[in-house]
Amino acid sequence: MKTESSHKRFGNPVLIVFLFILLLSLAFASVTFSAPLADEQTVEDSLSYKSYTGTILDDVTKKPLVFANVILKGTTIGTVTNADGEFLIKAPVNWDVESLEITHIGYANKLVKLSDLERDKNNIMLTSVTIPIDAVTVSYGDPVELLLKAIDNIPKNYSANPVMLKAFYRETIKQNRNYVGVAEAVLDIYKAEYNHTSGSDRTQIYKGRKSQDVKKMDTVIVKLQGGPYVSLMLDIAKNPGDILAGDLINMYDYTYGGITSVQDRQAMIIKFEPKPYAQVPLYRGNIFLDVENLAFIGMDFLLDEDRISEAADLFIRKKPASMKIDIESANYLVKYRVYENTWYLSYVRSELNFKCKWNKKLFSSKYGLMTEMAITDLDKDNITKFKHRDSSKLSDILAEQVTQFNDPDFWGKDNIIKPDESIEAAIAKLSRKMKRRL
Repeated sequence: MKTESSHKRFGNPVLIVFLFILLLSLAFASVTFSAPLADEQTVEDSLSYKSYTGTILDDVTKKPLVFANVILKGTTIGTVTNADGEFLIKAPVNWDVESLEITHIGYANKLVKLSDLERDKNNIMLTSVTIPIDAVTVSYGDPVELLLKAIDNIPKNYSANPVMLKAFYRETIKQNRNYVGVAEAVLDIYKAEYNHTSGSDRTQIYKGRKSQDVKKMDTVIVKLQGGPYVSLMLDIAKNPGDILAGDLINMYDYTYGGITSVQDRQAMIIKFEPKPYAQVPLYRGNIFLDVENLAFIGMDFLLDEDRISEAADLFIRKKPASMKIDIESANYLVKYRVYENTWYLSYVRSELNFKCKWNKKLFSSKYGLMTEMAITDLDKDNITKFKHRDSSKLSDILAEQVTQFNDPDFWGKDNIIKPDESIEAAIAKLSRKMKRRL
């Protein structure tokens, strides 16, 4: 069933499957590389900001909490924890900010005074929140009807006016166990009001840098196309994609998954999976809806494993004719956070794992691609809509663009996602190799 407003709102769906567009070609003997990424803390300008680091942990299991939001309380500045639960956030010293606010799906919010934090090794514990089903008095109704109401409520729950976002974006490429590409950028994003669809959002690179392992790739050169541009496509409140758009809703089975806590608000979990008769690659996962106003506040999903073998042509734009590509997994995560009673995009992460094998040859290589985009600041007053020709495009390859935006003095003052230790090790390895070449 479709409501009239939801039908008018979305029109033709935007295909999320194009999040990863890969260009694969034969590896060449020569490899270009740029200067390694600097350690953020070594370039800190203590006169303008102060850095805070720590690790967010479950207070019972002591396991790190990945993708937790870390916000300077009362501001729009924030970041997220990395795969080890670690964060790095920088606060302007002339701002009157006293606390960090830490949020994570399924956990109670926590406030931590900045004055209580040490220079490093801050372990911050979050407490899991359990909401008994019998304590919930809201009558929900059919999951599909709820999703349609949530779609109708988007103009009320999300910004009715354009805003400017600043985002930190990173993409990495792994070959087997080695990182062979790391590119990062700070993005300026013009986010149009939510009664418009994806074509009105625009993004451009403000600053960028990259680091590439100089080891020759043993099979192919892998390039990721359109990264920052297509990350915005995963804003499901604006781009319903292959899950919430039009008749595609009828291709899934939706069920309740219980109640959880998000940013100290009750959220219902709606699980979805393809119907048995689906003949195309679709997705399965969880949608998180705010109980009070049915806002989309998060979504995690993956390409359905039953038909994943048919998905290679959706991801690969170019490859050698004698190579076979097997997609092993494709995972996605989208999060929003509320500010002044309005929900805004907060974080997007995507991971693709695939295997390349040459015909009539025994060896193969596994590749892992990851992109993540964290919104680090929001401005509702100083709005600049970039010209289309200056905006990121689907055809762009970030790793080939960022050297035009390199500024070594910039990165000390901007909020980023703290790198995983494995990425830092790859960069350190590159640094040693470069010194030996000088």
